[in-house]
Amino acid sequence: MTVERTEESAEADRTRGRREKRRLEAFSDGVFAIAVTLLVLEFKVPPTSNLPPGGLFEVLRGEWPSYFAYLLSFGTVLIMWVNHHVLLDYIREVDHAFLYLNGLLLMTITLVPFPTSLLARYVDQKDAHVAAAVYCGLFTLIAIAFNLVWWYAAHRNRLLSTGHDGGGQAVTRRYMLGPLLYLVATGVAFFSVIAALLICVAMALFFALPYRPPGSQSRGG
Repeated sequence: MTVERTEESAEADRTRGRREKRRLEAFSDGVFAIAVTLLVLEFKVPPTSNLPPGGLFEVLRGEWPSYFAYLLSFGTVLIMWVNHHVLLDYIREVDHAFLYLNGLLLMTITLVPFPTSLLARYVDQKDAHVAAAVYCGLFTLIAIAFNLVWWYAAHRNRLLSTGHDGGGQAVTRRYMLGPLLYLVATGVAFFSVIAALLICVAMALFFALPYRPPGSQSRGG
């Protein structure tokens, strides 16, 4: 009788964990959507008065830093959303601690609009290196948060789905590149803004590549 109760309790925990995973996915998708929506608030409609000799076209052309920062951040957040989706695809269920670690990751992602706006304002100013360092520094924190979420789930295959556990080390090695190279970009920003942002672009492209760990099995679809 005791064994049956234990099995029933374990199954109930697994069912609850799978249900919580679905709720976490929905909540996370909403936070990502809000983060990318806030990025567009950087764009301001120019006033009709006090236009330069070139008129509205000249004003819009002068806003190129905002366009650049928006595209870079939107693309990076989109890629992070895809990676977050794939990460959760490896996980069978979530527990209490995982919910908080995922919340920490989402908190860092909601901060992206601020350094994006900072970069847009200062990328062509003398303090551009500071703005670029803040920008790269935030993505360092995001990469660390991604690692914490993954490491917690993958430790001794704590939360991994059957069929995904064999590729855990490969995913870990891939994720470890994020904090290291974004930290390098943060340091490089004080010497070359362009080089630092190119590292960010390269990292985004790297994580945009489709990836499945060796021996893993995709869910249907």
